[in-house]
Amino acid sequence: MYEYTKSIKSPNSDEPINTYLLRPLAGLVVRALYDTRVTPNQVTVVSTIVGLAAALTYLNGTPVGVASAGLLVTAKDVLDSADGQLARAKQQYSRSGRFLDSIGDFIVNVCVFASIGYMLSARNGAWEYALLALLGLLGITFRVSYHVFYQTSYLHFEQKYETNRVTEEVREEDRSSDSWTLHLQAVYQAIYGWQDKLVLRIDKWCRGSTQNEESQRVWYSDVVGMRLSGFIGMGTELFLLTVCSLLNKLELYLYLNVLLMNGVLLSNLLYRNVFVHRTLNSRG
Repeated sequence: MYEYTKSIKSPNSDEPINTYLLRPLAGLVVRALYDTRVTPNQVTVVSTIVGLAAALTYLNGTPVGVASAGLLVTAKDVLDSADGQLARAKQQYSRSGRFLDSIGDFIVNVCVFASIGYMLSARNGAWEYALLALLGLLGITFRVSYHVFYQTSYLHFEQKYETNRVTEEVREEDRSSDSWTLHLQAVYQAIYGWQDKLVLRIDKWCRGSTQNEESQRVWYSDVVGMRLSGFIGMGTELFLLTVCSLLNKLELYLYLNVLLMNGVLLSNLLYRNVFVHRTLNSRG
């Protein structure tokens, strides 16, 4: 039987917006699909299509069009949660699903930000909005990678997320997988590999020389640190876009993306580099 609690990763490491809104909504989708032949990967494909529909709708530029696109963004986000929840509920984990999900997210984000940048630049006669949209795309991509890194690290220590790795470089054991999964992994690595390496370098800089298993457990299981990173996860990032879309304030959204959300990222770095690091030092 379907059990909602078995379909979620961990309330401790998840985003508040996911815990209290998106995952419960996704749970309704999963409950409806649980006894069908629909696979998690099929839900991922539908999620990507809905996201691309949002990108096209943003080009409309009218208040109704922008609001409709924002609602489609949230629909995409709910389905994006549903694919993973369905996989966990039905024990249908797959490496290909992990890569397909992340690649789909990137394609949707590129199209959405391209549409927003183009539409705002044309509407306002100011091409700096295209630059803001590009900065917004780069920002959301890296911030979400930062959140996923710490979430995955925590879940690995809790032995709740062992199918996927913290970093997904192609290893020798991967070469024996099916060609579809291997090709998806190569595409994933081309998109996210540089981000994973950068997050690793930042993490090592913040963590210092604390390398033993117990110190790493303390580091990656810090509750406040996980809560802070939850404010730059995909669910929160896209929900902010939806709210600004409903208010027809996409110009404001781009400034919030570039200034506010990067400020949240800096607060994450400051907290780990100062407070969590101090905790590790106090433990010897």
